[in-house]
Amino acid sequence: MGMGMDEKSPQDQAFRAVAGYWASQTLYAAAKLGVADRIGDDLRTAAEVAKALGAHEPSTLRLLRALVTAGAVRAEGGRYGLTPFGQTLRTGVPGSMRSFFLGVMADDHRRAWASLDQSVKTGETAFDRIFGMPVFDYYASHPEVSADFNDAMTAGSAAVEAAVTAAVDFTSFGRIVDVGGGNGGLLSAILNAAPKSEGVLFDTPSGLAGAKDLIKARGVSGRCEIVPGDFFAEVPGGDLTVLKWILHDWDDRRASAILGNCRKSASPGSRIMIVEVVLPDGDEPSIGRLGDLNMMVMTGGRERSAAEFRALLEAAGYTDVRVLPTRSPFSIIEARAAG
Repeated sequence: MGMGMDEKSPQDQAFRAVAGYWASQTLYAAAKLGVADRIGDDLRTAAEVAKALGAHEPSTLRLLRALVTAGAVRAEGGRYGLTPFGQTLRTGVPGSMRSFFLGVMADDHRRAWASLDQSVKTGETAFDRIFGMPVFDYYASHPEVSADFNDAMTAGSAAVEAAVTAAVDFTSFGRIVDVGGGNGGLLSAILNAAPKSEGVLFDTPSGLAGAKDLIKARGVSGRCEIVPGDFFAEVPGGDLTVLKWILHDWDDRRASAILGNCRKSASPGSRIMIVEVVLPDGDEPSIGRLGDLNMMVMTGGRERSAAEFRALLEAAGYTDVRVLPTRSPFSIIEARAAG
C-alpha cells in the first residue's frame, strides 16, 4: 500500500527534524534582535523592520519569511505582523517567552548540547567538561549569564504558576517554604492565592537576584521572608515545602540529600510538593525525554518517573506519595512527612 496524503516518508521526517533545529535558531535570532518588539501590534514592511533594527534589509526580509514558516509571523500584502505565537517573543507582554529563548538557547546551552554524543559515550556532564565547572558554579561567577538564565526561568514558569495554583488549595498552609524558589514567582502566586499564609523564599544569593523587587511588585512582601542559603546544608521548615524544577537538576544522590534536608526540618504530618515533569513508565514518548537529555548535558541531573519520585521520597522519610496533574506539562508530586 502507498502512503496516505498526510504520511511523511522516512527521508522527509529526517529533513523535517533537521529543519526543526533551523527553526529554533531562527526564533532565537529573532528574539535576540528584538524583531517582535519592532513589529508590535502593527503590520510593517521588511524595510521598516530593518530600519528599526539597524539591520541589512534583504537579510531582514529573508528572516521574516523564515519566521512565517516558523509560525511566528504572518504576511499580508508585503507587510508582516505577529501571530499569537510571535507575540510571545515580545518583551514585557503577558506570557512573554522572549527571555526563555534568550536564556535556554544561549551559548552555554548550545555548546553543551553540541557535546551530547560525548555525554552519551562517557556518562559525563557536557557542561562541566566544556566550562571546567558545574553549571551553577559557573552562573555564580558569571552574573550576566546567571541573569539571563534567571530571566528564562521566570518566563518559563509563568504558565506553571497559574496551573499549580489552580490545581491545589494552599489556604490550609500557614507557613510555605519555597526551596530554590529563585526570584519568587511561584511563591508569590501561591501567597496571592492563600492570603492568610506566610512564605519563606529560600535560594542561593545569585538565585535570589530580583526577588525583593518581584515580591514587592506582587504585593506579598509583608508576608514573605527572603532567606539565602544552601539546600545541601539545611532548609527552613514549614507546613508546606515546595520544590519547583529543583530535583531534576541533580543525580539521585544529591536529590536525596536535598530531600533529606527538607525532611530534617519538617514536622510530622507537614507536606512537600515537587513541581516537575513526570516521565511515563517504560518507553512511552514524552517531551520530558528531551528535557532529560538537557539535564544530562547541562547539570548531570535527570527527569524522573512517578515510581522514581516515590522511591526518593520514601527513602527520605515521606509517605502517602501521589501525583497530581496540572493544566501544564508539569505535575505535582505530593507527599507527607512520616511521623
